[in-house]
Amino acid sequence: MSWIDICALDDIPLRGARKLKTAQGCIAVFRTAENEVFATSNTCPHKGGPLADGIVHGQSVTCPLHNWVFDLETGHARGEAATIATYPLRVEEGRVWIDASGLSERTAA
Repeated sequence: MSWIDICALDDIPLRGARKLKTAQGCIAVFRTAENEVFATSNTCPHKGGPLADGIVHGQSVTCPLHNWVFDLETGHARGEAATIATYPLRVEEGRVWIDASGLSERTAA
């Protein structure tokens, strides 16, 4: 794996998200109330809602457009036959790192 330092953990608000722009599109980087971080595609497959603008609750995010709920760890939509791409992250010494090899292998939103 090839890791890229993308931001400080404190740059992402609790129960919030930030967008990471990549050559493949935007990735949403989420921080839960428990200080867990997750990265997913930023676009809801239903109607293209910007997931980084959604509501983070537990290990899920709710799309701001039509309330579809996605598991941040697996990318699966609750009650729907849809998924979003997920990307490996890690936190070290207060910094958030993303696996660069995952960025080239998948297409983000």
